[in-house]
Amino acid sequence: MLAVGPSWAEQVTAIATAAGALGLLGAIGAAVFAGQQVREARQSRQAQMAGDLVRRWSEPDLVETRRLVAQFQSPDDLRRALQGYIARNDVEAYVLFRELDYFEQLAALERMGAVDFDFIRLLLGRRLIDRWELWSPSIEALGGEQVYPLFASLVTRMRQAV
Repeated sequence: MLAVGPSWAEQVTAIATAAGALGLLGAIGAAVFAGQQVREARQSRQAQMAGDLVRRWSEPDLVETRRLVAQFQSPDDLRRALQGYIARNDVEAYVLFRELDYFEQLAALERMGAVDFDFIRLLLGRRLIDRWELWSPSIEALGGEQVYPLFASLVTRMRQAV
């Protein structure tokens, strides 16, 4: 008996199947590569944001704020002073608000995924909680946690993490 090879239609089908499989492998490879690119871009963006946050903390405006805050002996002294500054519309009130605004903005960036919570935990950790406790009477006098809700939420999560 004479052996007959695959028909022309079977050969075309086999070639098309092989080409499709190669195309699928190429698409999977491209998807993996694209996923790596997205991860690297996100890490790069977070690293840049982290650098900006660290740099901002050390800039003259926030250093001035921390120096002013350090003059007060207790959280209640800070609260009384802030209330007086606000009542007189003194520039010191706006200087003090810089730190509260910084922490609220930091918490907003974390909430939006621009900064990783673990980065904040490593960088600030207990210090974030300490700053909240220092500012807590002032925040309460300003209207409570709803005045700086993101800062409050970040501190709550940080307490659980440290």
